[in-house]
Amino acid sequence: MKKNLQTTFSTRQYMLSRDYEIYYYNDSNFCGVTSHAHNYYEFYLFLEGDVSINIDGDIHPLKNGDVILIPPNVPHYALIHSEKIPYRRFVFWISKEYCNQLLELSPDYVYLMQQVTVTKKYIHHYDIIAFNALQSKAFRLIEEIHSERFGKAAKLSLCVNDLILHLNRSIYEMEHPQTPHEELSLYQNLIQYIERHLDEELTLDRLAGRFYVSKYHIAHIFKENLGLSVHQYIMKKRLAMCQAAILSNTNISEAYLLCGFKDYSSFFRAFKREYGMSPKEYKELFS
Repeated sequence: MKKNLQTTFSTRQYMLSRDYEIYYYNDSNFCGVTSHAHNYYEFYLFLEGDVSINIDGDIHPLKNGDVILIPPNVPHYALIHSEKIPYRRFVFWISKEYCNQLLELSPDYVYLMQQVTVTKKYIHHYDIIAFNALQSKAFRLIEEIHSERFGKAAKLSLCVNDLILHLNRSIYEMEHPQTPHEELSLYQNLIQYIERHLDEELTLDRLAGRFYVSKYHIAHIFKENLGLSVHQYIMKKRLAMCQAAILSNTNISEAYLLCGFKDYSSFFRAFKREYGMSPKEYKELFS
């Protein structure tokens, strides 16, 4: 049976589950809801549409890559300016009780929840690569919710906590960029550079020239820290980026080029080896 990760929109604005709920919506004729508030936190990952959002009386135009966090008891609603473009977004609800449980594990899980109540900064913007990584984690959680695999409950807990921590970490790092005097280790710098340049040509020689170290030293660092070669790591990152792009309705012919693959045949072989099916089969099954 075909697996569909998309949810039919409901005007319901309360949680059925105790801890969290996540939905992927793709609407061409959005019926909309009036101004409302929740008793839980709402993360809103905006993918596409001619839309603004009214938060506590202020109107904010949205663009692809925006992440909105609306805390409890703050009134809000979406404004659809045109239905010519599909209205696509993730909606991720988290209860205050679940946030309190995470706080006991680490305050890092609730950095954003605490920050938004003080600063009233509701919207953060991701670049395309960072947003694709975020989408991938959201789809992974939804896929697990729809699955019936062994260890589902344990995996769901890992996926939802990973998504929440990723949101907190990525936005914290956007707001606290490293200064030239705050040097990261070579390994951390290499990882950061690769993730920011996945759409470009990345070779050992280029990395060695960029960081002024031996390519053999770089190869050793990756094997020691990840158990992977540099090529394997870059390939996995590019494939994950392609997977997220395909799930977000990017054309396959565009996705593989955006993610740094130079020709379709090498992309096709790598994708099938990683996911056990062709890119087209994957898109038909999950989108």
